[in-house]
Formats: sequence, C-alpha cells, structure tokens
Amino acid sequence: MNLEDRRKFEQQARAAGYDEVLERRWEENVTVALHSHPFDAHAVVVEGELWLTCDDQTRHLHSGDTFSLERGQMHSERYGTSGAMYLVARRNGTAP
Repeated sequence: MNLEDRRKFEQQARAAGYDEVLERRWEENVTVALHSHPFDAHAVVVEGELWLTCDDQTRHLHSGDTFSLERGQMHSERYGTSGAMYLVARRNGTAP
C-alpha cells in the first residue's frame, strides 16, 4: 500500500464518521484471546496475515483485505509467521 492509498483510506474513513486512523503492528505468531473494543473499527491489512474469528467464523486475511468490527463485538485474533500490519479507522463516539 503506497502513501496515496493510505491517504485515500484515511479520507474515506473520516468521511464515514471515523475519528482516527492508526497503524497497528503485531509480532509474529501472536494470539489475542476473545475480547471486544469500545469503538467501531474498519481496517485494511497492509502486510502479513492474520486470522480473525467472530461469531465462530474465522477469516484468513492477507494484504489488501479489509475487515470491520462493531463496538462491543467479541472476536479473537491470530497473527502469522511474519506478523502483520494494518491501518485501522476507529469511531469512538456514537454512530452517525
């Protein structure tokens, strides 16, 4: 993902009512147990791979794939042998 693609992702996220866009990096082979967040999230995978499990369904995500999570949605994460990096837009307030 080049700089222009990142800017476009951030512009689209802000236009959709997201408050912030962050870069998240995860080390290789990390597993994050079942949890939730107090914000809505929309993300695009930039590097590596991860497995995201929600409602007993697991998605294997690679560079270019997107995912969204609603505030309070329970999920778990597992990162691949190279770790992963994604851009995530967060909506901290109430939905528009």
